[in-house]
Amino acid sequence: MPSASLTPFFAARWSPRAFREDPLTADQVATLFEAARRAPSCFNDQPWQFVYATSAPARARLIPVLAEANRGWAQRAPLLGIAFARKTFGANGQPNRWAEFDTGQAAMSLALQAHLLSLEAHFMGGFDPDAACAVCEVDPKEWTAMAAFVVGKVGEASILPEKLREREIVRSPRKPHAEVARELKD
Repeated sequence: MPSASLTPFFAARWSPRAFREDPLTADQVATLFEAARRAPSCFNDQPWQFVYATSAPARARLIPVLAEANRGWAQRAPLLGIAFARKTFGANGQPNRWAEFDTGQAAMSLALQAHLLSLEAHFMGGFDPDAACAVCEVDPKEWTAMAAFVVGKVGEASILPEKLREREIVRSPRKPHAEVARELKD
């Protein structure tokens, strides 16, 4: 339960592991990435690239990139992808120390848009960045593989292995406000 006057939309968004296999429509996919495209970024550089798969053969190419613990549940989701952050500014080739932050903002925009579409997104750190670059044909000298992700309709917890079912039913607790934000005093 939120401890402040929070719009329920934010408290309801979560990262499930149980997904239905129902395919996403082309409009849903386009809407997800339009939301990501419109995220704020330093100098409006938009230093992100989302490489994704919706067909079963293309998703099968991405599954081995995931950590073993994520493969079983993630393979059911109808959209699987990798989020990349470009290491340099597009305009001048200088290092972009904000690229990873900006890519995170784009990822959150995608996740919130998914929630608005009655879908959910689950971003994962459990993946092999080198394998992701190879499969997605992305140059690791230019891009950082930030996260793997899936998007789809939430499924029943019963489709998950027993050890994951409890985590699906009982939401992960959030840290108290005082642990994540503090006011600087005079």
